[in-house]
Amino acid sequence: MSLPYAILSILVSAPSSGYDLAKRFNSSVEGSVGFFWSASFQQIYRELNRLEAKAWLQAEAVQQENRPDKRIYAVTALGKQQLCQWIAEVEEMASIKDELLVKLYAGHLVSRQTIVTKLEVHRQQHQQRLAIYQEIKSLYFKNPQALSKTHQFQYMTLLRGIHYETGWLAWFDEIMPLLQVTHPDSADLFGRSQN
Repeated sequence: MSLPYAILSILVSAPSSGYDLAKRFNSSVEGSVGFFWSASFQQIYRELNRLEAKAWLQAEAVQQENRPDKRIYAVTALGKQQLCQWIAEVEEMASIKDELLVKLYAGHLVSRQTIVTKLEVHRQQHQQRLAIYQEIKSLYFKNPQALSKTHQFQYMTLLRGIHYETGWLAWFDEIMPLLQVTHPDSADLFGRSQN
C-alpha cells in the first residue's frame, strides 16, 4: 500500500485540512488510520501536492481570522475512481518485520530474565492498545448490525486490531511457561551443539 491511497481513503468520506488529515495518521487519535498506517507531516503535505497536481484531489482556500488561509482537500471523481481501482487490485500478504521476534529468535544468547523483562514491557503496551480499541468499540460501535456501510467497514478494521492484540497476548501467555523452565545445553533443531 502506498500513502496516496491512505490519504484518499480518509478524505473520501470527510474533506479535511492538511493539518487535520495529518492528525488522523497519529495512533493516539481515536479512530485514526494511524493504528495501521503511519506517515510524517512532511510526507503527507508532499503527497497532498502531488495528488492535487494529478487532479485526484481539489483544494479550497478557507480564510481564517488572524491566521493564514487554510486549504481544505476533497477527493475528486477521478481520485475516487483511482481509489476504487486500487481497492479492487490484488495485494500481497503483508510481510512481518518485527524487531522483537528477531531478538527472541536469538534470545538463548542472553539471560532468560532479560527476555522476560522485555516481553513484559511489550505485554503492557499490547494491553494498553487493546484497552483503547475496546473503548473505541464500546463508544462508537455498540450495535454493528445497525452501522452505516462506511462505519461497518471501519468497524472491520477495528476488529482486526482487537484480534491482533488478543492474539499477541495469548501468544505471550503460551510462551511464558517455556521461559520459566531451565534447560541444559542441548543440540538445536538442526542437530548443532548449543553453547
